[in-house]
Amino acid sequence: MIADDKPLVWLHGVVKSPPFSAGARVEAGYLLRKLQKGASLSLPHSRPMPTIGRRVHELRVIDRDNTWRIIYRIDSDAIVIGEVFAKRTQQTPQQIVQACRQRFAHYDSIVGGM
Repeated sequence: MIADDKPLVWLHGVVKSPPFSAGARVEAGYLLRKLQKGASLSLPHSRPMPTIGRRVHELRVIDRDNTWRIIYRIDSDAIVIGEVFAKRTQQTPQQIVQACRQRFAHYDSIVGGM
């Protein structure tokens, strides 16, 4: 990581093989690295998730058998990962939304929201 790059802060979830295929893991790593360098991603790779919070997005990684989602927030000093899961429905499950809200709120209470 270069000094100007934002670190990844993992609140929950991992990107590893398995369950990700090697190709999906590489794609997820590539996209997360772009975020660390300050790139702004949009569809088809990422979309905003205002139902979870400000600056929260959903990263999309298509795999052989699953479409993976990585819920992340862009803070001024880090990329904060709230969840990694296989999405099987059109809508994000409500328990994922609630869990991410709680994780980000807890993180903010510890380090202060940016």
